Amino acid sequence: MEERAWSTVWVALGNDMKSLESLTPRQREVLQLIAEGRNTKQIALSLNISVKTVETYRTQLMDRLQIHNMAGLVRYAIRNGLVPLEG
Repeated sequence: MEERAWSTVWVALGNDMKSLESLTPRQREVLQLIAEGRNTKQIALSLNISVKTVETYRTQLMDRLQIHNMAGLVRYAIRNGLVPLEG
């Protein structure tokens, strides 16, 4: 039973990595900044893009990753090594 549970975890992690690879470099950059705690305006200023464009990237990320809230995006980014887990 325990071996089966671990294989399920590894399959889930493998699926996350495939999803991460499907993101464009800009989408990964926006996801990283979201996970670092930046708000939409801060992201827009740092990437020299409009607030609306940041919102579009966020919507694309949520759709592609099938994540439905910001906390989920942050968890995903941490789990996939886009940001370090600080302690």
